[in-house]
Amino acid sequence: MDHLYLQVADRIQAMIEKEVIRIGDKLPSVRSLSKEQGISMSTVFQAYYHLESKGYIEPRPKSGYYVKFSPRRLPEMPKICRPVKKASEVNVSEMITEVFYHMSPDDVLRFSLAAPPDELLPSARLSKSLIQAMRALPAGGVHYDNLQGFIPLRRQIARMYMQGGSPVTEDDIITTTGCMDALTLCLSAATQPGDVIALESPAYCGTFQLAQSLGLKVLEIPTNPVCGVDLEYLDKAIPKFRIKACVFVTNFNNPLGACMPDKNKQELVKLMNKYDIPLIEDDIYADTYFGKLRPSSCKQYDRNGNVLLCNSFSKSLAPGYRVGWTMPGKYKEKVLRLKLNHTVASATLPQAAIAHFLENGRYEHHMRNLRKILHTQCLRYQQAIAEYFPEDTCVTRPQGGYVLWLELNQAINTVELYEQALKRKISFAPGRIFSLQDRYNNCLRISHGNPWSKRVEDGLKTIGKLAHQMI
Repeated sequence: MDHLYLQVADRIQAMIEKEVIRIGDKLPSVRSLSKEQGISMSTVFQAYYHLESKGYIEPRPKSGYYVKFSPRRLPEMPKICRPVKKASEVNVSEMITEVFYHMSPDDVLRFSLAAPPDELLPSARLSKSLIQAMRALPAGGVHYDNLQGFIPLRRQIARMYMQGGSPVTEDDIITTTGCMDALTLCLSAATQPGDVIALESPAYCGTFQLAQSLGLKVLEIPTNPVCGVDLEYLDKAIPKFRIKACVFVTNFNNPLGACMPDKNKQELVKLMNKYDIPLIEDDIYADTYFGKLRPSSCKQYDRNGNVLLCNSFSKSLAPGYRVGWTMPGKYKEKVLRLKLNHTVASATLPQAAIAHFLENGRYEHHMRNLRKILHTQCLRYQQAIAEYFPEDTCVTRPQGGYVLWLELNQAINTVELYEQALKRKISFAPGRIFSLQDRYNNCLRISHGNPWSKRVEDGLKTIGKLAHQMI
């Protein structure tokens, strides 16, 4: 049950979104709303502060609170991409390397990094869990761990999924060195060099690099920025292009932020069963949902073992710990053999630390706070884009995750825009790196992971100004 102030804030927010209360309208005074709803003035203040942090209302000295913004003012959504005519050999652009290189310097404002910044992570509590784990493990954790992964951690991960309605046991789970390691193991188990795999379009550029390293060809599937991949197109494409596996981020994908509805996920699993091919489901953003409930995964509907779910704690808890996992279904034995050949075992101490963190109920408390912050930041970034970017800019409206996808005027080349922004110590991800085709040249991805600040607002204002100049 939400705190009372959140219930009050949600009711006011709903009236703003439906334009029952319009931009410029004055809200009831704290005292009058307190009397009207039979709640304390402190509760009203908290509700108003919450709405102010989201950018919906603003205080005016000696006057009260006024509506500042309505989601109806947000720009239009980006368009769905065109279908492609053939699968592509993977040739990863040098641009990807350059963007990743400029994610590191501290003096650069990194809108390019789709991950939580240090200040949003529970570093002190994690350190305590690390110390406790070191004390509890035999010889402080210097030994090799079980090939399948640290048993207490697998047990805690299984509990997380069981709470969401998935019949998962610790024996279904294999721990990995982050989510990319899980994807590598699963793709290696399910494909051979020269095979065609299906990816969303646009898709995370790191997946292209992975496909290249495994000698795979890629077919890009048209993807809706709200509900994900075009299943009708996919159904026809699988036999036509002889697709051997699909790799999709079904919840808040990167870079569109699309979340497949449950019905679509069930249909996707049926498609995999129809053609007897694997779906490698990257579920790394699912815990960063903005709504009331965690979205389901395709794995929940998998009864044939064709879904290989991959995940990690890198986007939620501890990127540097490199703790991930996979539920590889009927490919479990292949994945275990590959893990043995590649890494022998996962690092014991980080797994034990996160297991301790989960056992003590700290994860869900941390995630509740993180989700609220990310949702608020997403709204503030969208509002700034609506205010500072050219009027014909389109922007996504994700319900979770870290990223916004922008479609700008066709006259704007976002690689050139990126170079101009970088001269001003601002980095974002140009749209061109999210496809193997010559497309998305007027698009870009911005992460809303950085907490809202004057520096962030000035950075968005600068990119918007540069975009205006390029039209």
